[in-house]
Amino acid sequence: MSDVYVPGIRSRFNTDQIIEGLMNVERIPRDRVERNIDSLQVQKGYWQELGTRISSLRESSRFLFSYQNPFNDRIAASGNDSVITAAATREALEQSYSFTVKQVASADRFLSQPLDERMRVDAGTYIFTVGNDEISINFRGGTLRDFAETINRRGRDKIGASLMAVQSGTRSLLLESKVTGSENRLTFGGDSVEFLKKIGMMEVSSNAQTVVSITDNSVQKSGTNAQHITINNGVVKVAPRASASIPMNIPVSSDSTLMLKLDTQTRVETSDIFNTPSAPPGPSVPAGSVTYGGITIENDPSLAPFPEFAAPPPPVRNDTMEVLSVTFSDGSSAKLAPITDSNDFTTRQYSLAGIAQGRTITGINIENANTHREVSIGKIEVFDPATAGGLTPLNAVANARDAIISMEGIEIIRSSNNIDDLIPGVTLNVKGVSERPVELNVTANTEAVKEAIISFVGNYNRVMAEINVLTRRDEQIVNELTYLSRDEASETKERLGAFAGDSTLNSFRNNLMRAVTAPYPTSLERDLSLLAQIGISSNATRAAGYDVSRLRGYLEIDERALDFALETKIPAIRQLFANDTTGDLLADTGVAFNVDALARPFVETGGIITLKTNTIDSRISQDQRRITSLDRQLAAKEQELRIQYARMEAAYAQMERTSQSLDNFSQQNRGNR
Repeated sequence: MSDVYVPGIRSRFNTDQIIEGLMNVERIPRDRVERNIDSLQVQKGYWQELGTRISSLRESSRFLFSYQNPFNDRIAASGNDSVITAAATREALEQSYSFTVKQVASADRFLSQPLDERMRVDAGTYIFTVGNDEISINFRGGTLRDFAETINRRGRDKIGASLMAVQSGTRSLLLESKVTGSENRLTFGGDSVEFLKKIGMMEVSSNAQTVVSITDNSVQKSGTNAQHITINNGVVKVAPRASASIPMNIPVSSDSTLMLKLDTQTRVETSDIFNTPSAPPGPSVPAGSVTYGGITIENDPSLAPFPEFAAPPPPVRNDTMEVLSVTFSDGSSAKLAPITDSNDFTTRQYSLAGIAQGRTITGINIENANTHREVSIGKIEVFDPATAGGLTPLNAVANARDAIISMEGIEIIRSSNNIDDLIPGVTLNVKGVSERPVELNVTANTEAVKEAIISFVGNYNRVMAEINVLTRRDEQIVNELTYLSRDEASETKERLGAFAGDSTLNSFRNNLMRAVTAPYPTSLERDLSLLAQIGISSNATRAAGYDVSRLRGYLEIDERALDFALETKIPAIRQLFANDTTGDLLADTGVAFNVDALARPFVETGGIITLKTNTIDSRISQDQRRITSLDRQLAAKEQELRIQYARMEAAYAQMERTSQSLDNFSQQNRGNR
């Protein structure tokens, strides 16, 4: 049936097949150009992939000597994370510190008595104060839950409230300040006072605070320079080698929560404040002669010798910060923790229970034994931290307190447990009280350095592997890359020898190998100048026997040797990778510096990779234009063939019709006979 001829539908001579066969021959040049474009696209992809590898190598090498290089990273390790931890920035110095945490900063938290959960809170103006911030809440009345939600909604991250189910059918209201520190006490005003007394959270306190008066009449002066002690506006300035005593009468029980708070300020004289006395005047012995009656009598010199004057040596300079103490009613005394130098007044607090041990404090003393330091004391208060604005909590879950820590024997007080102004570049996080000193070590972040070095070596090896694959046709190169999956290995084999004989890549490979094996002397370690000396080489694992893969430029890492070097020689390792030998603060030699210099021409804007891909793009564009031209020629050729075969079939059909007419005419003539 396939050979049946249907006029107008099927060609008598299979013209379409004949034309298609002829056109396939005509398309051979066009197909050849198209295959060339595909090949160029593949080559472009290879160059782009290689450019990505080289860019990664350059980035990892630049990272080792850029401003953000890991050699400047610091970490802080605490000897007891439950007591104190720290975070260090790049500005921190490598050093060890000793801390003793005496008190952790906390915020006020007060709990009410169990209340009926259906209790309603009256409408009113409820005022809460945290430090200097006042939160005024106009409550329209409602349940305890409504009241707590209103406080949380309008507390401005200063106060919070919650309900606790202490007993079935009851709720206890918990009010808390969200800001730590003794200066951020939670106090109350407006309708809050009566409401808190009503729910059994607070009661009125009769002895909340005692202010110690500092006046000319109350301060007792003594010491060598007592005449230089001055009192002005409640501040006593105690000159060097002078003492002052301020009377007070504070009974302290053994379980007391009383705190002593005072402000201190110091002024240190840097020049010599002692004047050298001049020589004392001696007896006057007249000299000369007397003449009488022509007779002259000369004076004889004095027979009593005068000793030479020797100025007394200046007193030995004395510096001490233990200048404060308290006296008790039994005549004994106790030293307070040392103060620190500060140009401005600094508030200091002392817990009196441990100092007084059940005795009555009768005075506070400033014994300034310094020779070059003036000490000022002002604003002395004794207060109960559990008392808030004249109210004492009946059930204080926590009281507002400052963090008190001792660093190298110096007491520091801060309102927050996060302290970032004590050690430059280090933020301390106080967590718990300690009886023994806790060591805090700020060291280089060796793990970050190690990761950066491993990344550098890894990117270097990937670049070397890519160049080896593209410039050689040995399948063993792919088999040596054991980290490749089966599909990746198969795809890599297709790239073997794609750029065989490319002198640019071969030169780049050789230069990279020289860069990582060349010596780079360091000024900090005479014996450190090679990567191999920190465990990085082509045979770092010291494997026995001959291995051709070690001749291809790959690097290995002996992790144990690298770890040891990082622990002991990290400044020199930094110089090994990038070093400034000219003093202009810019690196000019080193492994990473030289690798970056070699990689830069390949991946920078307008570099070698861009040049290669642009050249390929130009050739692709030329071939695409050629394909467009060939497509037009092929379309015209196909149209011409169809016209010619159509004419041929039309002529043949005409001939058939003429032949048929002649046959019909002949048959008619034979019939007529």
